[in-house]
Amino acid sequence: MKKYRRHEEIVRLVQEKGTIRIAELVEIFDITDMTARRDLSELEERGLLTKIHGGARSNNAFALKESSHQEKHDKNIAEKSEIAKKAAALIEDGDTIFLGPGTTVELLATEIQNTVLSVVTNCYPVFKHLYEKKTETFKVYLLGGEMRQVTESFVGEITNTILEKMKFSKMFFSGNGVKEGEVMTSSFAEAFTQQMALRNSLEKYLLIDTTKIGKEDFTTFCQLGELTAVITDSFRPEQLQKIRDFTEVIS
Repeated sequence: MKKYRRHEEIVRLVQEKGTIRIAELVEIFDITDMTARRDLSELEERGLLTKIHGGARSNNAFALKESSHQEKHDKNIAEKSEIAKKAAALIEDGDTIFLGPGTTVELLATEIQNTVLSVVTNCYPVFKHLYEKKTETFKVYLLGGEMRQVTESFVGEITNTILEKMKFSKMFFSGNGVKEGEVMTSSFAEAFTQQMALRNSLEKYLLIDTTKIGKEDFTTFCQLGELTAVITDSFRPEQLQKIRDFTEVIS
């Protein structure tokens, strides 16, 4: 098991059980005592648990119940629609773009009007909208792999092996929270795939509504300062200064 996935499972176990002992981690993950202790130290540094004698306990740093794609679908529709239209205006004929998972990105997929475009995505709901537009000059690619049912997106070794070889002129992606210059999501596996796409993209646009500014989630996967711009809505202008100090904002 990859380290990022083991860390994700450790935190979920601690949240479910309240406490966990090093001996349990050694048995569950077939790791050494030293590796278990190192994992707990790293997770404590992230604020995700608290080490105790012989193990760790939950500190309730985050509510780790992640809303599904369908549960998020009807939330903040006006904000997401505004963001999607702004993002679509940045796409040019001839671009090769990557679209990450998320309901705001799904709305972007419906807004795209270009006729000469190559689009790659690892999110099945996004792909379904794009496939309806497919022509000889509008090419659509869905990355396969292991599907996360919560977000209906593909992650893991197969996804990442294919993605590693691809290059994009633009990437449009979302997140579950932005705080102090960090962009966060709920899954190490999904974060890793997003990071790989970010590294392979020339321009990087975060699509996030203003309700998520100031919120935290399970893991950080990029910094605002690494991005071309944040595309957000105009509904809560008082929130924008929290991100303007780090990157350009399109609102």
